[in-house]
Amino acid sequence: HVQLVESGGDSVQAGGALRLSCVASGITVSTFCMGWLRQAPGKARESVATIETDGSATRADSVRGRFTISQDNAKNTLYLQLNSLEPEDTAMYYCAAEAPRGGYCYDLYNYWGQGTQVTVS
Repeated sequence: HVQLVESGGDSVQAGGALRLSCVASGITVSTFCMGWLRQAPGKARESVATIETDGSATRADSVRGRFTISQDNAKNTLYLQLNSLEPEDTAMYYCAAEAPRGGYCYDLYNYWGQGTQVTVS
């Protein structure tokens, strides 16, 4: 049984920082393509950052230089450090996992967490 449990969301003022965590069970994060996605009310879900099985990371242009994705394999946990937060970052943030196909990631996630709310005012 796979579970992804996010935490760390909060209400902060613009310019503030948060660290989101996603604890995984039932999978090993180092062998999955892991991602953080977000969805604001009335908007489409968007990918924020991903980390592949070789450790390479990508970030959306809108968060580059402000957000950092990382993982702790010993804790089987994915993180997202959010700095210099802006009101436009307000959204529900989701952790997701994808079993790589042929060693590649396609942003077609198999497992999702329940989300953690980030509100920036």
